[in-house]
Amino acid sequence: MIEKVMEIAKQAGKFLKDNEGKISEIKEKGSFTNLVTNIDKGSEAIITSYIKKNFPDHAILAEESGATSNSSEYKWIIDPLDGTTNFTHAFPVYCVSIAVEHKGEVVAGAVYDPNFDELFSAEKGQGAYLNGKRLKVTSTVGLEKSMLATGFPYDVRENPFNCIQHFEEFLVKAQAVRRLGSAALDICYVASGRLDGFWEVNLHPWDTAAAVLITTEAGGKVTGFNGGRYSVYQKDIVLSNGIIHDEMLGVIGRNIKG
Repeated sequence: MIEKVMEIAKQAGKFLKDNEGKISEIKEKGSFTNLVTNIDKGSEAIITSYIKKNFPDHAILAEESGATSNSSEYKWIIDPLDGTTNFTHAFPVYCVSIAVEHKGEVVAGAVYDPNFDELFSAEKGQGAYLNGKRLKVTSTVGLEKSMLATGFPYDVRENPFNCIQHFEEFLVKAQAVRRLGSAALDICYVASGRLDGFWEVNLHPWDTAAAVLITTEAGGKVTGFNGGRYSVYQKDIVLSNGIIHDEMLGVIGRNIKG
């Protein structure tokens, strides 16, 4: 199945790349910072049509069209364009994210960045890869030597979970903090060793499902803000190389507000 996931991720990514600068419709989804375009919808249509043709009995959870309801043990979790705001500004940081869940557990996932032709992929228990090369998280010790990434939720002005305070403290404790605008790519960059850790609030399953599998298969650690077991259906996430994880949780614990 991972071959199918990778195949359709690349098809959808090519569609995104081919349609840069061709946006004909931009709508706001409840907030002027939460956008959807005709390109998001076109990419999602490519992916869902592929699934319905090849796996007609499987359930689908997609960012724009929502969930299909059936009794299948398999569910495809889709973000057809992670980084829509970047895409609308021709800022080349965006991707396609596709995961497959079996009996409630993510077992396969791919994240494709068409700008750099980078395909991150993983199967449960089989390791993580970037364009066929095995991935491994960093061995960085200490926040002061770590480069982290985060994202700000669409309701950042309401400061959920004290996310602004988290950013401020990480900014002074870490070597560097980056904000790229695509949670899926941020997480995959932890898997590939480009980043040492990531945290964010108010995320959705399609933002994280594929990328979290990729990072854990690369040796990373993931929890919620409380340090407990992580589910792609919860809103808060802390992800790291494992070594700096407790330090990250400590920063978040001092500033947490649900």
